[in-house]
Amino acid sequence: MEPIMLYDTTLRDGTQGENISFSAKEKIQIAERLDDFGIHYIEGGWPGSNPRDMEFFELAQKTEFKNSRITAFGSTRKPGIDPADDPNLQALIKSNTPAVTIFGKTWDLHVEQVMNNTLEENLAMIQDSVSFLKQHGREVIYDAEHFFDGYKNNREYAIETLSTAVDAGAEFLVLCDTNGGTLTFELVSIIDDVRRTLGEKYNTQPDDLPFKFGIHTHNDSGLAVANSIEAVQSGAVMVQGTVNGYGERCGNADLTSIIPILYYKMNRKCVPEGNMSKLKSLSRFVSETANMIPLNSRPFVGKSAFAHKGGIHVSAIMKVSRAYEHMAPEMVGNKRRVLVSDLSGKSNIEYKAKELGIELGNNGYDSRKIVSEIKRMEQEGYQFDMADASFKILLEKFTDQYQPLFELKSFRVHIEKDADRPCTAHATIKISVGGKEEITAAEGDGPVSALDNALRKALDKFYPELEAMRLIDFKVRVIDGREGTAARVRVTIESRDQDNIWSTVGVSEDIIEASWHALAESVQYKLALGKDEPHVSNGVKTP
Repeated sequence: MEPIMLYDTTLRDGTQGENISFSAKEKIQIAERLDDFGIHYIEGGWPGSNPRDMEFFELAQKTEFKNSRITAFGSTRKPGIDPADDPNLQALIKSNTPAVTIFGKTWDLHVEQVMNNTLEENLAMIQDSVSFLKQHGREVIYDAEHFFDGYKNNREYAIETLSTAVDAGAEFLVLCDTNGGTLTFELVSIIDDVRRTLGEKYNTQPDDLPFKFGIHTHNDSGLAVANSIEAVQSGAVMVQGTVNGYGERCGNADLTSIIPILYYKMNRKCVPEGNMSKLKSLSRFVSETANMIPLNSRPFVGKSAFAHKGGIHVSAIMKVSRAYEHMAPEMVGNKRRVLVSDLSGKSNIEYKAKELGIELGNNGYDSRKIVSEIKRMEQEGYQFDMADASFKILLEKFTDQYQPLFELKSFRVHIEKDADRPCTAHATIKISVGGKEEITAAEGDGPVSALDNALRKALDKFYPELEAMRLIDFKVRVIDGREGTAARVRVTIESRDQDNIWSTVGVSEDIIEASWHALAESVQYKLALGKDEPHVSNGVKTP
């Protein structure tokens, strides 16, 4: 069975996603992680379109890649000019990559109504561009843009664009579902017809064609992963996609789902043995570099991918994990998580206590009593299923094992507003560390920001490791709006350092007090990391 080639376009197609941008140096850092993971082709960008991508290719020439072929992306020549005079093709040559990917128009609608071109000239553009790149010693991957829409509109012409690229020397024909609207059964039928038709043209069996097929799908119908997998079943040996599915509109095919499906479910060993356990850390690294909050529900690598909440489920996985898990989470570098909520049974509590290294039974609190107390607190508005750090502190308090690393004496928050300026926040805080009191003040963009800054400032001389901690998400939820401005609110804070992500929760009728409880527990948890093992960070261990 022919090996699958993984083609990553996070650095080009992925950056077309909303709010995603990488500097040239960040792109090199991501490329190095992709190379370490074992991706075969890394598309670095479009060197003819912007200086940043050109800088990336200059840096890439000075970087050693062990597993990956760096690939430059561009288009066929412009109408009516020689390829040697086309600035885009010249930029591709100048990028000095071993492989080049160019896209050409397949859909006659685009050729005639968007480009105002002729079908004949479009074929000449494909022929000339591929030939020009081959003359310069490049491996050529031809992306047939909008192929499936083009096939549906004009089958014969769409297939002719493919054979033109092959006759000019393209090693790969990549069929692109650029609009993301092709259904899976349509895609399979079209690929089968294309392979059969080209087999007849080149007088060979579909499996012996003088080129290889690839697939490039978008997720506008929610089918990008399914379509990619079915394309492999239909003979594609190159799969293009992005880490975390980043990309324009609804995104590209998500390699963090495709890779484990290929590797474990289909026995298509597409990365070096032993590297699959790096998948989650790769996903986290890319999301952190992109400054995007990781999607908890993302299959395989998401924080909730192997999370269990119901007491019956937890009781079962404690006996036989595969009873409620389709694979072991460690196979992709993830971790099983047991959530605690008002749906929990004593199995949840006992599992979590063991995971957190906390002995139950102290101070009269066994698992049943703790379940009862958790349910009471959740009735008041607390939610511990996504706040493992707060739950750990709560268990320590129940069992007399809590050792706070600082104590609050008092704080004061002052908000000032006049007609010409936005609100400003000032916080003064008094804390005690080991009996030594510290008073300090700080400003912030809001009351919680000011409190955070003041607390960090007060603790800095005692705990310099706080410098590495930062807040990455802050959520406020009104628990019961019928009480109006006197309603209870729940504040959830997510924090991270260079190694961990953790969440805490606070509840009060006063939003500042609720925020303080969540903030203080987040800092307490951070300071305790490394001082007591094992520790938990919502199942997340980041690079």
